[in-house]
Amino acid sequence: MKSIALKGNKRTDRGSSDANNLRKTDKIPAVLYGGKENIHFTVEDIPFGKVINSPNVYFVNLDIDGTAFKAIIKDIQFHPTSDKPLHVDFLEVLPGKAVTLTLPIKITGTSKAVMAGGKLRTVTRRLRVRGVAEALPEFITIDITKLKMGQSIKVADLKVDGLTFLDAANAVVVAIKMSRAAMSAAGAEEEEETAEAAAE
Repeated sequence: MKSIALKGNKRTDRGSSDANNLRKTDKIPAVLYGGKENIHFTVEDIPFGKVINSPNVYFVNLDIDGTAFKAIIKDIQFHPTSDKPLHVDFLEVLPGKAVTLTLPIKITGTSKAVMAGGKLRTVTRRLRVRGVAEALPEFITIDITKLKMGQSIKVADLKVDGLTFLDAANAVVVAIKMSRAAMSAAGAEEEEETAEAAAE
């Protein structure tokens, strides 16, 4: 999984009043969990926005007052109307220690059913997984080459070394449904075959 750098500064004061003052200066209160101690700090609004507005999931290489930490974003609180981030929870990533996060899926391959008029339906675009940092990929690759009309790929069908999938095993990830055009074409073809058989 790719990494992205982000700088932060420790907070000298804490509390809602201080947090509100920080937000007025385009700084976001944050906490780093998972290490020897919880670290309260701030990150700049604009650089952080580039991280969360990306479709990718990153390891975040935090530089907090000159000390380096490897982390993932665990949770973000947003303003209910403006959608501006109000607070961020980071989780420190330690070698050999499993973490839980949500990864995007990436669909590959070409299904003959889609080429024949079937409609590929993506039910979920992200999956919750658990694994050690060394095993985490950038995305979950899903190959639809062998999918036939009416078939689907469920969470239980996915296998990635070192990862445990946390969504329900029977949850559908992608499926190929017959489109209206394909159904009409199939119906017309069936009627034609029936008429030909009757004529014979």
